[in-house]
Amino acid sequence: MRIDLHTHSDRSDGTSTPTALVEEAAEAGIDVLALTDHDTATGWDEAAAAAADAGIAFVPGMEISCEHAGRAVHLLAYWPDPSYGPLAAELRRVLEGRDGRTPRIVERLRAHGIDIDTDLVARHGRDAAAIGRPHVADALVSLGVVRNRDQAFDQWLSPGRPGYVERYAPEVEEMIRIVGDAGGVTVIAHPWGRRDHSDLMLEGLARLQGHGLAGVEVDHQDHGPEQRAELRRIAAELDLVVTGSSDHHGTGKLDHELGCNTTAPEEYERLRSLALRATPVPEARRP
Repeated sequence: MRIDLHTHSDRSDGTSTPTALVEEAAEAGIDVLALTDHDTATGWDEAAAAAADAGIAFVPGMEISCEHAGRAVHLLAYWPDPSYGPLAAELRRVLEGRDGRTPRIVERLRAHGIDIDTDLVARHGRDAAAIGRPHVADALVSLGVVRNRDQAFDQWLSPGRPGYVERYAPEVEEMIRIVGDAGGVTVIAHPWGRRDHSDLMLEGLARLQGHGLAGVEVDHQDHGPEQRAELRRIAAELDLVVTGSSDHHGTGKLDHELGCNTTAPEEYERLRSLALRATPVPEARRP
């Protein structure tokens, strides 16, 4: 069984529609697929219908942009009720933060002589729930400023680069609690990739586990063999669920093909069992 628990559609910063993403997953031999668009559940219904047609088990999820120890961290949330008030409110704030900073990013890029505007960026966003840095990156590619998204982030859009602008992100501890109250379970996404991970070693992950964290994404393209081995050891010591995923974005991200990393069936069953045992607060309902 091939299980991919981290993918994106054009409802955030992927390049395939939810339906096309599911069809591509079926062609890649994926048996269980999670759609984890950034901070939104808008693609779930379409993806679930396509998965039923394709004979794939569908996992509704999202990748929530959070902050931890003053740095960005992403939280994968599976099976939460997106209509639960506190979760819906936080997602709305995050999405508004994405939309709100895009004009400021464009303004900074224009100050550096790049002929970019918000209309061009919006055209690259298409059906996304919010327009953000990946769509700015796509606009930069279309203008010939950079070759691909990776170069756009490396040169212009990452922290410390000329086009970077801060935005709102909730504290990860609070978001773990909110997702739990919404009936979901949480996994830290690529914790040791592209960031200082000193706060997400054994003690840091143990503290997040104390807030309700269920697992850690170990097998990811941003983690080398030694990192994966050490993360797996820490997860075993803490009895955290271990996941592996592609973090697929279609043509928007290089070297992240569907199924390039997968989750072991027994770990998926552990995660699903935790979700089934989760008791949402009365205001939340399972979708």
